[in-house]
Amino acid sequence: MGNVQVNAAALLESVVITEPGFFLRSDYFELLAWLRANAPVHPAGEKQWLVSSYELIREISRQPGHFTSRRGALVNDPMRLFEPDDESGSILHLDPPQHAEYRKLLNREFTPRAAGRVEPAIRRTVEAIFSDLPADGEIDFVERLASPIPVTVIAELLGIGDADRADFRRWSDATIQITDFPTDEAGLAVAELFGFLEAHVARRFEAPEDDLLSTLATGSVGGRPLTPAQVVMFCLTLLVAGNETTRSLLSGGAEVLAAHPEQRAALAADEALLPGAVEECLRWVTPIQAFCRTATTDIELGGEAVTEGDYLVLLYASGNRDESVFGPTAGTFDIARPATPAHLAFGFGEHLCLGAALARLEARLVFEELLRRYPTYRLLAEPVYDPSTLTRSIGSMPVALLG
Repeated sequence: MGNVQVNAAALLESVVITEPGFFLRSDYFELLAWLRANAPVHPAGEKQWLVSSYELIREISRQPGHFTSRRGALVNDPMRLFEPDDESGSILHLDPPQHAEYRKLLNREFTPRAAGRVEPAIRRTVEAIFSDLPADGEIDFVERLASPIPVTVIAELLGIGDADRADFRRWSDATIQITDFPTDEAGLAVAELFGFLEAHVARRFEAPEDDLLSTLATGSVGGRPLTPAQVVMFCLTLLVAGNETTRSLLSGGAEVLAAHPEQRAALAADEALLPGAVEECLRWVTPIQAFCRTATTDIELGGEAVTEGDYLVLLYASGNRDESVFGPTAGTFDIARPATPAHLAFGFGEHLCLGAALARLEARLVFEELLRRYPTYRLLAEPVYDPSTLTRSIGSMPVALLG
């Protein structure tokens, strides 16, 4: 743990998981290591627990009967304030059997084979955005690459035209912001997004096409057709899950590769190493730092007495650096790391990220193009991170583009 000394008394005083700065603590990873070693299930406020070990996170994730998603999936989830509602909630807040039926409807749109079908289009998007960059010079990696690429891909998946792309990106940023920083400006932007999506979805209900939204508009769950409100909620979920998280993966991956020039050079010389490198970037960055579950019964977990209604914060970033699973090099970045055991960057169990294949594809294509054009790019300053209770995401990262 280096020079950082963490003790139980100090930890009890300092852990405030609901504050957006928690994931940006200077002792964050040392704190996670202490939790794994000393208190893998640790109280964090009234009826709330931090779960930090890989195996306990998997144990909770595979038992939706004991640990429900219906009462919230995010650290500051507004769903915690309402009675569960399968009609208007997102797929994040569904349990079996509704969740399985919803995923069955969507699976064919998000399989690795489906990602392969859209690879040429995504490659064109990536190449076009890279082509707007200078041959050399200085850019903000997030502003010019990590942010526009995933939001453009999602806009294309949802059939949103070029004329609305700038607004779509602004609305997307506001959707991420509003959970932790509910300003009037963000609220207005989210209201605009709802209005836009309601009209956009209504057009697919009236005249379905051969696309993702039409699959939803003509689909059913539990024998009942999906409503426009449910489809709009799916669009919002996709926007958050597919935009901010991929942005975090791309920027965090570029940062850690720059910090390991020998591994970066190996990647630039051999593209066959890219799939493994993407997996290690996912483990290392862990775009979504934590998701949550609610205990449906009194149960013992990690030696602690968890009671019905307790909120469990599953610290994926901690599980992904668990020494008991990934060995003594768990805290080291290594693109040659074996594929098993699998990381938790996409979650585990029935809520395993629906868009995992798409995120992997985007990352592979972006890093491939980045290293082809700028194999010796370097950071010009330390990245600036955005405070959040969902991601540990870089908001700004100046880089020098070097061939």
